[in-house]
Amino acid sequence: MTMNRKNMRDQRLGILGAGQLGKMLCQRASQWNLKTILLDKSSEFPAAGMADEFITGDFTDAQDVAKLIGRCDRATIEIEKVSSEGLRKLRASGISVQPNIESLDVIKDKGLQKNFYRDAGFPSSAYRLISTEAEIKELVSQGKLPLPFVLKSRTGGYDGKGVQIVKTVDELDQLISGPYLIEELVDIAKELAVIAVANERGEVRSFPMVEMLFDPKANLVDYLICPSDVSPAIENHARQLAESLIAEMKICGLLSVEMFLTSDGEILINEVAPRPHNSGHHTIEACNHSQYEMHLRGVMNWPLPEIELVRPAAMLNILGTGEIGKTMIQGWQDLMTEPNVYPHIYGKNLSKPYRKMGHITVTGTTIEEVKQRSERIKGRLRVSGRTS
Repeated sequence: MTMNRKNMRDQRLGILGAGQLGKMLCQRASQWNLKTILLDKSSEFPAAGMADEFITGDFTDAQDVAKLIGRCDRATIEIEKVSSEGLRKLRASGISVQPNIESLDVIKDKGLQKNFYRDAGFPSSAYRLISTEAEIKELVSQGKLPLPFVLKSRTGGYDGKGVQIVKTVDELDQLISGPYLIEELVDIAKELAVIAVANERGEVRSFPMVEMLFDPKANLVDYLICPSDVSPAIENHARQLAESLIAEMKICGLLSVEMFLTSDGEILINEVAPRPHNSGHHTIEACNHSQYEMHLRGVMNWPLPEIELVRPAAMLNILGTGEIGKTMIQGWQDLMTEPNVYPHIYGKNLSKPYRKMGHITVTGTTIEEVKQRSERIKGRLRVSGRTS
């Protein structure tokens, strides 16, 4: 590719989105002197100050996305909610866009995702697609839709939003907005994730699998551990699934694959994200190559080395507490006295309840040591909103 024959200082990567994932992508890109151009609504967002160039614009607007034309050779995303029309304008101008737009359109719609898994032969839970709340109520009343079930908005959900477990008839009057993906409520033994990475050369790699533990109120990852507490056979099968899926979707860069391990020992694909992911933050300190480095390698079509877990690790999300307000951090210096504890603060100016404000990676020589240290520090760094 012409891009790969350029000097490193001449290569330019456009990134749509300036949140924490964009920030960590820019941090890694700067080590290679890979020039980054970001587009998002505000220069106050976490990644804005990390980029070589920041463009003010709305990445859901096709005309704003087109502002990247002439400014970069390749483009990627840090969030799925990007104008596909805008991405097609970039591609038509000669910019290489990853993930590929057709697969991104499938991933944006959870119903299309499930159809893709079914048609391509990937294991996933039983499901049905329903358009309206009235249809759901009618099917339940007729006994054709048994309770309980998992209800998801087909589009727009993120960080636990847009997901509802419906257990009783009374809850049918408090449904999230549709159209809907309805899934069978699976008997889950563990929630797992594997991040795969691919490039245009046909190379595919995957990260060691992680086990995720969720906050029951926020319905998002509270913390994760790596290595996961499963057999080598289960991990190998899960990694093969993730590597097969990224190849089937023809995605370059990362594909994070969230999975269920059922009580019967079956692995089911839940959802995917074609970008750096919360389930891979620990790789900065725990692996020989981080998810951010590997995403850049995949998007830029550079060689993909083998990935290894260097040391056991846990990752704890730092979620906003209290009221919505100006970000206030407490416990920072106390945490800095701990060895092998690595806090990352994203730099969001506004704190909201359950908003991801940062994360902490904990490493050790054994997973037991990591778990004990994680329990000891949990909750010691607090981010809340100050209203006055």
